[in-house]
Amino acid sequence: MGANHSNRKETFDSSGDVNFDHFQILRAIGKGSFGKVCIVQKRDTKQMFAMKYMNKLMCIRKDAVRNVLREQEILQSLEHPFLVNLWYTFQDEEDMFMVVDLLLGGDLRYHLNEGVKFDSERIRLYICEISLALDYLQEKKIVHRDIKPDNMLLDEEGHLHITDFNIATILKEKKVATSISGTKPYMAPEIFNTGNAVQGYSFAVDWWSLGICVYELLRGKRPYKIHSDSSIADIRDILTVHTLHCPSSWNPGLSDLIRQLLCKNPESRIQNLEAMKKNMYMRDVDWDAVLHKSIRPTFVPPKDHLNCDPTFELEEMIIESKPLHKKKKRLAKQGSKGNCKDVSDEIRESLEKFSKQFCLYNRERGVTPLLDKGIDREQSTSQNLKDDCEQINGKEEEEKRE
Repeated sequence: MGANHSNRKETFDSSGDVNFDHFQILRAIGKGSFGKVCIVQKRDTKQMFAMKYMNKLMCIRKDAVRNVLREQEILQSLEHPFLVNLWYTFQDEEDMFMVVDLLLGGDLRYHLNEGVKFDSERIRLYICEISLALDYLQEKKIVHRDIKPDNMLLDEEGHLHITDFNIATILKEKKVATSISGTKPYMAPEIFNTGNAVQGYSFAVDWWSLGICVYELLRGKRPYKIHSDSSIADIRDILTVHTLHCPSSWNPGLSDLIRQLLCKNPESRIQNLEAMKKNMYMRDVDWDAVLHKSIRPTFVPPKDHLNCDPTFELEEMIIESKPLHKKKKRLAKQGSKGNCKDVSDEIRESLEKFSKQFCLYNRERGVTPLLDKGIDREQSTSQNLKDDCEQINGKEEEEKRE
């Protein structure tokens, strides 16, 4: 899906609603459970973005409609230096599109797999940046529920940003979440204990996940032997029986901070920015400098190649039955039926309803349409890119989302 596929000129109205024709498709860089991500360039401004696209029919069949609509609603309300911010949303007969900030530094999972060593100074800046982002989300009453290295992206200067709000939820005043949601190795104990006898969980779960991530960055492995296929009963036993071990070679202040993040009682855990600032290891941090990105990271991602798995591009070119760069021609052949071809009346109705609920959004115009209020939120750089960036390496570990 390289730039050579998109050299032909397209006609589009630059003053109208943003749509697929406004972007030049450059290459694939990632995929999720029912969506893919590619690098695009906006034709009128030449600005680069990442574009996530999700097949409507697949979302319906995987019962993911609520998640997609909730993610769109949440992202439209957010803008922060350490988040991956939304710019545009639009749709066509087949897919929904979300256009977001392009971060070329790779996710922390990629760098872990590449054997990059994370020193305490670098990790402290990451903790500060993520803490500011989590504090902002708490102000917005949002629990991310999937903080992990895979969802932490570096920009070209080495600053960290949170992405993927697919299973995030919005908590109304004095309410708690109750569903078991997240990636098991990073989920807080109270999530597994939720049920009739427990009152649910709140923002503290994201700070536990941050603690797991910090430990993993330092040691190259997580503190508890929990995997995506571990049963909930086994996880409860592990978190009850096993104690947290921090190697004696670690900075004592950082070890103490990790212990406070990984306190099994959420009431005693660091669970907000105020508590983080009071920690001895963080008391000399200039938080305004962190917020304004005035502190230079000790690690700057390589710029001679894309920091992602090259197989995403190969899959799009060789395996994908409906490659994005051939979409316009394919839809023209299909006519107006699109996704509705050869599906049941029930599915066709669901597709039509889904299309109506997925709203157009353009950050530049400050337009934020409201979604259907009936949705239950808690139920489940440049020329080198145009040259196709041939020098790429690395493998990304995929954690199965339960």
